[in-house]
Amino acid sequence: MNGQSPASLARSAQIITFLLKYRGAGVFSGIDLDKAAMGMDEVEPGDDSPEQFVDDLEALGPTFIKVGQALSTRPDMVPPAYLHALQRMQDDVQPIPFEVVRAVFEDEIGVRMNKVFQHVDEVPLGSASLAQVHRAVLRDGREVAVKVQRPFVAEVIRNDLDALAGFADKADRITDLGRRLRFADWVHEFRKTLLAELDYRVEAENLSRFSEHFVDYPELFVPQPINGLCSARVLTMDLVRGTKVTQLSGLRRTEQDMGCLGKALLRGYLDQMFVHGEIHADPHAGNMLVTDDGRLGLFDLGMIAHVPPKQRERLLKLLFGAVDGRGEEVANEAIAMGTRLEDFDHDRFQREIGQLVARYAAHAGSQAMSEGKLVVELVRISTACNLRTPPELSLLGKTLLNLEQVAFALDPHLDVKRITEQHIQHVMRERMRQSFSPANIAGEVLEVQSLLRESPRKISDILSLLSENRLNVQLGGLDDSQLMENLQKIANRITAGLITAALILASAMLMRVDTAGARLFGYPALALVCFLIGTVLGLALIWSALRRDHKARPREERGTR
Repeated sequence: MNGQSPASLARSAQIITFLLKYRGAGVFSGIDLDKAAMGMDEVEPGDDSPEQFVDDLEALGPTFIKVGQALSTRPDMVPPAYLHALQRMQDDVQPIPFEVVRAVFEDEIGVRMNKVFQHVDEVPLGSASLAQVHRAVLRDGREVAVKVQRPFVAEVIRNDLDALAGFADKADRITDLGRRLRFADWVHEFRKTLLAELDYRVEAENLSRFSEHFVDYPELFVPQPINGLCSARVLTMDLVRGTKVTQLSGLRRTEQDMGCLGKALLRGYLDQMFVHGEIHADPHAGNMLVTDDGRLGLFDLGMIAHVPPKQRERLLKLLFGAVDGRGEEVANEAIAMGTRLEDFDHDRFQREIGQLVARYAAHAGSQAMSEGKLVVELVRISTACNLRTPPELSLLGKTLLNLEQVAFALDPHLDVKRITEQHIQHVMRERMRQSFSPANIAGEVLEVQSLLRESPRKISDILSLLSENRLNVQLGGLDDSQLMENLQKIANRITAGLITAALILASAMLMRVDTAGARLFGYPALALVCFLIGTVLGLALIWSALRRDHKARPREERGTR
């Protein structure tokens, strides 16, 4: 921590105190597979309860509120009781004065508020750890929501992220759990996502893009950003007026079929994940309102994860195999997209995943075992069997859980499994149809043509090298530099051992020679010096062997992507 300011040192000490407090509370102690499989979600009550853990996270400020929200998507890191507490985490803080909000807006947009708006409510609609939202009316009478970032929050978050990255790197190097879960990789991905959320221009683009993607779902409404009134720290968008999905009255339900909204939400988000490759990290009920005109309004689209095409295809096959009841295929897809550690228990993993999918099939149509819970349990079992899963899988499980909760709040009798299965089949058919499109077929034909054109020349080159005995085959499984380094260490040890033995033997022989030279403690000086040098070298060899010869780092094997 050299070069850090006193404030940074104090903040690091505060973070370390928090980590040490919950080190023995079971938060990052690994996952018990038997308890996870049996659904034993509760932990022993104690002073460091999950609720207290959440309270302490909130007290650490905005970075750690977002850390808690991100951890709620990682059942491989956090035990179930803490997951439940994290999902109830509140992001409501004391509002900042309106004068501060006005100053940030005018500094970012470059115009005075009263020049842009007819009226701005000084009492905020909401106040969170990162931003504050106010209702305003444009000069043309259009109602908008103005989201303004809190001052200095970006600097605080960057400093906290730097400290977390240092702690994660140390944990990965010195703990077995760190080597299994790779906390540094998680912090790196979290950093990218959180810094993107701090730039409200990204969220404005997300709003526009989601609106385009949901054009086939008129039941879903995404507010649009106002051009010219958005910047890195200010987001101005349409105001969404409506009722929270958890507060719908019985009269409203009799007047409108809320099941249609639930179906559209599930299908729209499945398209978003598996067609467009975007996962909204936080689609919970607090970010959705049933509007006065009967649509489902979606907002707060700052945290979006982008999934590459191959990973997207793996996730689609995994979920399709799950809803179809094929446990072996689910296990194989999880292995293919994950990283197998050296002690990965393949047989146990296959057995546990098969039982998990069977339990899911047995509870079809009920909320006891939904698609989201299945994916979350799959991640937990993977970690217990020493299979490191990609973060996209955990995020998929958390997103599905949130969508299921919103869908059931809209219509408690909605058959989520049937809707999910039917729409995934639809997505699979569309992907198959697109694979036989003229453009894709032309691309495949060009690749075959290139292969046929190049094959004779390549075969001729190989035969020429064989005939001249110049064919070399390189194996990528060995790290030459590491192998040579280890061989050099062995050679140095052997040489040092031979020198040590020679010195001790020479000293023993010199002890038997009667010389008139100098003597130390009654012994020939030269013999005693040789003995002392040999002893020191021998002790150094023993110390080096005990101190530096660690067990080899577990070998990791990535699945085929």
